[in-house]
Amino acid sequence: MIQVCLNGARGAGDGAAVPLSPAALAESAAAAVAAGAAEVHVHPKTPCGSDSLSPRVVGPAVEAIRAVVDVPVGVTTGAWAEPDPARRVERVRSWTVLPDYASVNWHEDGAEEVAAALLHRGMGIEAGIRSGTDGARLFLNSPYASRVLRVLAEVVDPSAETAGPTAHALLAELGGAHGRPVLLHGQEACTWPVLRLARSLGLDTRIGLEDVLVLPDGERAASNAQLVRVALAGA
Repeated sequence: MIQVCLNGARGAGDGAAVPLSPAALAESAAAAVAAGAAEVHVHPKTPCGSDSLSPRVVGPAVEAIRAVVDVPVGVTTGAWAEPDPARRVERVRSWTVLPDYASVNWHEDGAEEVAAALLHRGMGIEAGIRSGTDGARLFLNSPYASRVLRVLAEVVDPSAETAGPTAHALLAELGGAHGRPVLLHGQEACTWPVLRLARSLGLDTRIGLEDVLVLPDGERAASNAQLVRVALAGA
């Protein structure tokens, strides 16, 4: 399975190809799914371009994407979108349009409470476990670990040359991951090496303008759909 991550925390300064508005997100999602993406992950944005967990922002983004694709749609619950843990839980409880799943970064304060709120409302959880953090330890000790939809193993490494060892170390930390499926992906310079590693290991992965703005040859990516096509072609 390959998931498309449409925009992440990027903004207008990252180029016109990064979709921000609900209409742009829908257009980009439709093209990426047509190119072969099986799921969509999105960061809903305010009109100013900031990530938001407000129901007035999450709802229109999810509805716009669902109007044009028939695949699972997930959103972020990242602390940068709402730094106060209690307020983050309140936001999840206030959503009027529910995504299929949401990503919870297990190294962030309040992760357990956000996970509980998502489960209570019937949404799936992507457990975001980032390399270089204590996320794996916290997740493995969590009472919710066996109930997540999947583990999102996120490799953060500034070097493409060391991305492989960093990814293997993260996977070793996760061990059996309580039997949950693992989606392995990288960011920026290590995106393409980690994607190739995920495919070689038979793991789910993702690609999109959230993770990387360039193709394997360094050329600027024109769209999320182009990134998906290149990834499925073997990258």
